[in-house]
Amino acid sequence: MKQQLLDLFNKRFACHLFQADRPVAAADLATILEAGRLSPSSFGLEPWKFVVLTSPRHKHSLQAACFQQPQVGTAAAVVVILAKLAEMHPDSDYTRRLLAREYPGDQFAGALQNYRGFHAATDVKAWSVSQCHIAAANMMTAATAAGLDSCAIGGFDPVEVRRQLDIDPARHEPALILAFGYCAAAASEKQRLPLDELVEYR
Repeated sequence: MKQQLLDLFNKRFACHLFQADRPVAAADLATILEAGRLSPSSFGLEPWKFVVLTSPRHKHSLQAACFQQPQVGTAAAVVVILAKLAEMHPDSDYTRRLLAREYPGDQFAGALQNYRGFHAATDVKAWSVSQCHIAAANMMTAATAAGLDSCAIGGFDPVEVRRQLDIDPARHEPALILAFGYCAAAASEKQRLPLDELVEYR
Protein backbone atom coordinates (compact mmCIF):
# COMPACT_ATOMS: atom_id res chain seq x y z
CA MET A 1 0.00 0.00 0.00
CA LYS A 2 2.83 2.40 0.84
CA GLN A 3 4.46 1.79 -2.53
CA GLN A 4 1.12 2.20 -4.31
CA LEU A 5 0.74 5.64 -2.73
CA LEU A 6 4.26 6.67 -3.75
CA ASP A 7 3.55 5.39 -7.27
CA LEU A 8 0.57 7.75 -7.48
CA PHE A 9 2.74 10.71 -6.43
CA ASN A 10 5.35 9.73 -9.01
CA LYS A 11 2.74 9.36 -11.74
CA ARG A 12 0.95 12.68 -11.19
CA PHE A 13 2.12 15.62 -13.29
CA ALA A 14 0.86 19.03 -14.35
CA CYS A 15 -1.12 18.60 -17.58
CA HIS A 16 -1.16 21.80 -19.63
CA LEU A 17 -3.41 20.59 -22.46
CA PHE A 18 -6.27 18.11 -22.13
CA GLN A 19 -8.25 16.06 -24.65
CA ALA A 20 -11.11 18.52 -24.91
CA ASP A 21 -13.58 16.01 -26.36
CA ARG A 22 -13.07 13.34 -23.68
CA PRO A 23 -15.39 13.69 -20.68
CA VAL A 24 -14.77 12.56 -17.12
CA ALA A 25 -17.09 9.94 -15.64
CA ALA A 26 -19.46 11.33 -13.02
CA ALA A 27 -18.30 8.67 -10.55
CA ASP A 28 -14.66 9.73 -10.96
CA LEU A 29 -15.54 13.38 -10.44
CA ALA A 30 -17.51 12.42 -7.33
CA THR A 31 -14.44 10.56 -6.00
CA ILE A 32 -12.29 13.67 -6.51
CA LEU A 33 -14.78 15.88 -4.69
CA GLU A 34 -15.11 13.35 -1.88
CA ALA A 35 -11.32 13.39 -1.43
CA GLY A 36 -11.56 17.14 -0.99
CA ARG A 37 -14.45 16.83 1.46
CA LEU A 38 -12.57 14.32 3.60
CA SER A 39 -9.38 16.39 3.79
CA PRO A 40 -8.01 17.56 7.14
CA SER A 41 -8.30 21.18 8.24
CA SER A 42 -7.26 23.27 11.24
CA PHE A 43 -9.84 23.15 14.04
CA GLY A 44 -11.86 20.85 11.75
CA LEU A 45 -13.46 23.92 10.17
CA GLU A 46 -13.37 22.75 6.53
CA PRO A 47 -12.93 26.30 5.16
CA TRP A 48 -13.58 25.41 1.54
CA LYS A 49 -16.29 25.31 -1.08
CA PHE A 50 -16.00 23.58 -4.46
CA VAL A 51 -17.52 25.10 -7.61
CA VAL A 52 -17.52 22.63 -10.51
CA LEU A 53 -17.54 23.84 -14.11
CA THR A 54 -18.15 21.38 -16.96
CA SER A 55 -19.86 23.42 -19.67
CA PRO A 56 -17.56 24.70 -22.46
CA ARG A 57 -18.99 28.21 -22.10
CA HIS A 58 -18.13 28.47 -18.42
CA LYS A 59 -14.70 26.89 -18.86
CA HIS A 60 -13.69 29.18 -21.71
CA SER A 61 -14.88 32.24 -19.83
CA LEU A 62 -12.83 31.16 -16.83
CA GLN A 63 -9.84 30.58 -19.11
CA ALA A 64 -9.82 34.30 -19.88
CA ALA A 65 -9.58 34.99 -16.13
CA CYS A 66 -6.63 32.57 -15.95
CA PHE A 67 -4.51 34.47 -18.47
CA GLN A 68 -5.73 32.16 -21.27
CA GLN A 69 -4.02 29.05 -19.89
CA PRO A 70 -5.27 26.30 -22.26
CA GLN A 71 -5.68 23.64 -19.58
CA VAL A 72 -8.67 25.54 -18.21
CA GLY A 73 -10.58 25.56 -21.48
CA THR A 74 -9.68 22.00 -22.54
CA ALA A 75 -10.21 20.22 -19.21
CA ALA A 76 -13.24 17.98 -18.89
CA ALA A 77 -13.99 19.48 -15.48
CA VAL A 78 -12.66 22.50 -13.64
CA VAL A 79 -13.02 22.87 -9.88
CA VAL A 80 -12.69 26.34 -8.39
CA ILE A 81 -11.85 26.04 -4.70
CA LEU A 82 -13.20 28.94 -2.69
CA ALA A 83 -11.82 29.79 0.74
CA LYS A 84 -14.48 30.67 3.30
CA LEU A 85 -14.03 34.06 4.99
CA ALA A 86 -17.07 35.40 6.86
CA GLU A 87 -18.01 31.94 8.08
CA MET A 88 -14.61 31.69 9.77
CA HIS A 89 -15.56 34.34 12.34
CA PRO A 90 -15.65 32.85 15.86
CA ASP A 91 -19.24 33.96 16.39
CA SER A 92 -20.64 32.65 13.12
CA ASP A 93 -23.21 29.87 13.27
CA TYR A 94 -20.99 27.85 10.93
CA THR A 95 -17.89 28.02 13.14
CA ARG A 96 -19.80 27.28 16.31
CA ARG A 97 -21.55 24.30 14.72
CA LEU A 98 -18.32 22.74 13.48
CA LEU A 99 -16.37 23.47 16.65
CA ALA A 100 -19.14 21.88 18.71
CA ARG A 101 -18.90 18.82 16.50
CA GLU A 102 -15.11 18.67 16.77
CA TYR A 103 -14.93 19.56 20.46
CA PRO A 104 -18.15 18.31 22.07
CA GLY A 105 -19.47 18.91 25.54
CA ASP A 106 -17.11 20.52 28.03
CA GLN A 107 -14.39 20.89 25.38
CA PHE A 108 -16.36 23.43 23.36
CA ALA A 109 -15.85 26.56 25.50
CA GLY A 110 -12.09 26.14 25.63
CA ALA A 111 -11.85 25.37 21.93
CA LEU A 112 -13.89 28.46 21.07
CA GLN A 113 -11.68 30.62 23.27
CA ASN A 114 -8.55 29.22 21.63
CA TYR A 115 -9.98 29.77 18.18
CA ARG A 116 -11.05 33.31 19.05
CA GLY A 117 -7.46 34.17 19.98
CA PHE A 118 -6.15 32.47 16.85
CA HIS A 119 -8.62 34.33 14.64
CA ALA A 120 -7.68 37.70 16.15
CA ALA A 121 -3.96 37.11 15.59
CA THR A 122 -4.17 35.58 12.11
CA ASP A 123 -4.51 36.78 8.53
CA VAL A 124 -7.68 34.76 8.14
CA LYS A 125 -7.89 35.09 4.36
CA ALA A 126 -4.34 33.77 3.88
CA TRP A 127 -4.95 31.00 6.40
CA SER A 128 -8.20 29.91 4.80
CA VAL A 129 -6.61 29.87 1.34
CA SER A 130 -3.71 27.77 2.61
CA GLN A 131 -6.14 25.27 4.12
CA CYS A 132 -7.78 24.88 0.70
CA HIS A 133 -4.44 23.77 -0.73
CA ILE A 134 -4.56 20.71 1.52
CA ALA A 135 -7.85 19.67 -0.07
CA ALA A 136 -6.46 20.43 -3.53
CA ALA A 137 -3.49 18.10 -3.08
CA ASN A 138 -5.75 15.25 -1.99
CA MET A 139 -8.10 15.86 -4.91
CA MET A 140 -5.26 15.67 -7.44
CA THR A 141 -3.96 12.45 -5.89
CA ALA A 142 -7.47 11.00 -6.04
CA ALA A 143 -7.68 11.98 -9.71
CA THR A 144 -4.45 10.10 -10.42
CA ALA A 145 -5.83 7.03 -8.63
CA ALA A 146 -8.90 7.25 -10.89
CA GLY A 147 -6.71 7.31 -14.01
CA LEU A 148 -7.19 11.05 -14.62
CA ASP A 149 -4.73 13.86 -15.12
CA SER A 150 -4.80 17.22 -13.38
CA CYS A 151 -3.28 20.67 -13.13
CA ALA A 152 -3.29 23.12 -10.24
CA ILE A 153 -3.71 26.71 -11.43
CA GLY A 154 -2.69 29.52 -9.14
CA GLY A 155 -2.31 32.10 -11.90
CA PHE A 156 -5.64 33.87 -12.21
CA ASP A 157 -7.26 37.26 -11.73
CA PRO A 158 -9.25 36.85 -8.49
CA VAL A 159 -11.41 39.89 -9.22
CA GLU A 160 -12.46 38.44 -12.56
CA VAL A 161 -13.01 34.97 -11.09
CA ARG A 162 -15.25 36.47 -8.41
CA ARG A 163 -17.17 38.41 -11.07
CA GLN A 164 -17.71 35.38 -13.29
CA LEU A 165 -18.84 33.13 -10.45
CA ASP A 166 -20.86 35.88 -8.72
CA ILE A 167 -18.83 35.52 -5.52
CA ASP A 168 -19.33 37.82 -2.56
CA PRO A 169 -15.77 38.95 -1.61
CA ALA A 170 -16.79 39.17 2.03
CA ARG A 171 -17.73 35.49 2.07
CA HIS A 172 -15.29 33.74 -0.26
CA GLU A 173 -11.84 34.15 -1.81
CA PRO A 174 -10.74 32.10 -4.86
CA ALA A 175 -7.96 29.90 -3.48
CA LEU A 176 -6.96 27.60 -6.33
CA ILE A 177 -8.33 26.28 -9.60
CA LEU A 178 -7.98 22.60 -10.50
CA ALA A 179 -8.32 21.22 -14.02
CA PHE A 180 -9.15 17.53 -14.52
CA GLY A 181 -9.36 15.30 -17.57
CA TYR A 182 -7.16 13.24 -19.88
CA CYS A 183 -3.91 14.81 -20.98
CA ALA A 184 -3.31 15.34 -24.69
CA ALA A 185 0.39 14.45 -24.35
CA ALA A 186 2.37 11.86 -22.44
CA ALA A 187 3.97 12.84 -19.16
CA SER A 188 7.62 13.76 -19.16
CA GLU A 189 10.01 12.18 -16.68
CA LYS A 190 9.32 13.45 -13.17
CA GLN A 191 11.92 15.89 -11.88
CA ARG A 192 12.29 16.50 -8.16
CA LEU A 193 15.13 17.48 -5.87
CA PRO A 194 16.62 14.59 -3.86
CA LEU A 195 15.61 14.19 -0.24
CA ASP A 196 19.08 15.06 1.05
CA GLU A 197 18.62 18.59 -0.34
CA LEU A 198 15.22 18.98 1.28
CA VAL A 199 15.36 17.24 4.64
CA GLU A 200 17.26 18.22 7.76
CA TYR A 201 17.18 15.95 10.81
CA ARG A 202 17.78 17.47 14.24
